[in-house]
Amino acid sequence: MPAGDLYRDRRPARLLAVALLLGIAAAAVVHFWPAKSAGKNFGYTPDPVGERAFLASLDQPFFAQAGAECMRQARGVDTFLYRPMYRAHLARYGKPWVVGRQLLGDCVAWGAAHAVFCQESVAWTLGAAAEPPMLPSTEAIYGGARCQALNRSFAGWSDGATGFGAAKWLKNWGVVYRQPLPDLGLDLTKYDPNLAKQWGAYGAGGEKGRPGLEALAKKSPCRHVVAVRTWAELAASLEAGFPVTLASSQGFDSRLGPSGIMEASGTWMHQMVAIAIRYRANGSPDDCVLVLNSWGPSWCGPHENRWPDDMPAGSFWARRRVVEGMLGDAWAIGDVKTGFQWRDLHNGNWLQPVPPEARPAAPDALFDPASLSLSL
Repeated sequence: MPAGDLYRDRRPARLLAVALLLGIAAAAVVHFWPAKSAGKNFGYTPDPVGERAFLASLDQPFFAQAGAECMRQARGVDTFLYRPMYRAHLARYGKPWVVGRQLLGDCVAWGAAHAVFCQESVAWTLGAAAEPPMLPSTEAIYGGARCQALNRSFAGWSDGATGFGAAKWLKNWGVVYRQPLPDLGLDLTKYDPNLAKQWGAYGAGGEKGRPGLEALAKKSPCRHVVAVRTWAELAASLEAGFPVTLASSQGFDSRLGPSGIMEASGTWMHQMVAIAIRYRANGSPDDCVLVLNSWGPSWCGPHENRWPDDMPAGSFWARRRVVEGMLGDAWAIGDVKTGFQWRDLHNGNWLQPVPPEARPAAPDALFDPASLSLSL
């Protein structure tokens, strides 16, 4: 057989093999999109030297010290801190709370803002605050974490921040809330990624408005912020109603398995926040922490695998052995007045499932692996 004929006979097989390889590559891109993509979905930039310096500045740097009473009182009770968030948001805004969605690499600010709103929602639910909390401005946290917290006047236009930078801004300056600020010529009611970009470069308040925004932030300092570095600290913090930010390189596979558990996979330079805990001893498939992301409500699924039924869309349960590896730049947010005193959240109905009217409807776009690149 002539060589040309032989090649023509094999060409369909060759084309089929190429098509199969391209299909496999495309499927891999779709399946691993969150773990492999960069830019707007992530934004954690580790700084071990700066983190150690911040720790050294704290009188009680670790939760085991500042929350010693919580460590003694914690007893392995399943605890769901998102339920006060639902109630507080409904009381403040008249509609169910839905997880936010970052639009640039400001995940550190989103994780910290969710933590602040969670802690303040718990405090309000327990009667420690007269009014339900407002949502914090992520733009202010982002700029503060990148500039003021690191003593920089200009951080550049690239994205990213440190977990301790956000913690330091919240402690040494404070919280700026989502509201109109006519005296400063600002309206922070809605998330503005363009403003976040500007403040990420020049600091909270921007190039010309830093002093005014710094003064406003200092009217609402968090004051009590400490490092969480062990599972025991994390568990005690959550059981006492104190959320914990999680900045790490740990990635996940973006699929909710049975009981809402998501398995570790790949690398995410990312900050999220821990807002619930459940234990194997109480019937859970594993010791798990509920991790709240900042990619909106519909980036992961399937929706029907969430557990319990009111688990926030856009969150997932992570196994203890995975979470323990995420505690290198993790911070608990304490009560502004009482710090990390023990709060018995289970002495009453504070953490009972919220009524349906306080919960958002199921995500409009249920999880579809083929649309990952569009839904993020």
